[in-house]
Amino acid sequence: MTRPIIGVTASLRSGWRIFPLVQFNLWLAGARAVRWDVKRAHDLGAVDGVIIGGGDDIGPELYGGKLGLSVRLDPDRDAFEHHLAQRACEQGIPVLGICRGAQMLNVALGGTLDQTAWDSAQAGRPIKTVLPKRRVHLAGTSLLTRICGPAPMLVNALHTQAVKTLGDGLRVAAQDDFGMIQAVERTRDPFALGVQWHPEHLFYAKRQRAIFAALTEAAMAYRRERDQTGAVANEIA
Repeated sequence: MTRPIIGVTASLRSGWRIFPLVQFNLWLAGARAVRWDVKRAHDLGAVDGVIIGGGDDIGPELYGGKLGLSVRLDPDRDAFEHHLAQRACEQGIPVLGICRGAQMLNVALGGTLDQTAWDSAQAGRPIKTVLPKRRVHLAGTSLLTRICGPAPMLVNALHTQAVKTLGDGLRVAAQDDFGMIQAVERTRDPFALGVQWHPEHLFYAKRQRAIFAALTEAAMAYRRERDQTGAVANEIA
């Protein structure tokens, strides 16, 4: 079977350096990435999975909040990814959210964000590094635990916002030492997982590569089911 195709959203500002890392991780996992942004045409019917990538903060108007300390906003990208995440979830297409993408997955399903997450968590000085300096604890019965194993793990932290109230059908999959939500996931199939950190920067860690492998496996299953459904429809026709 050919590699499943994953549509990967990216910022117009930083996508040139982030997309290649995600592309590399997907290649290691056995998938092929195509880049999407507000200036590139996208077609959910042509992919087997979706990654909502990291980057700018999400505008609070999407979840009924007020503009606070967010200074890097991209309304066009917000609208594009919000619609994309909703449609992908509705159609049963596997979705992985990375940092901003995890927040967008939550917002697209009706959740809210905390714009001053580091202050709310009383976590002291915010950690801004691609190095694994933040310890997260995985929920015992979560999909993320089945993917990565139950032991705590160190991850990076580049975000300012974080999940506040959960979107419909989501549950907490991981929290850090201060109780800040670091991962969310759908409570049932199809596959939808959001991680607050950037696993693409941690490709040397087996447990981080496992996240991309899990998306690839879900994408392959989605493709098989879609192809079988199409074959049956053709036979009936």
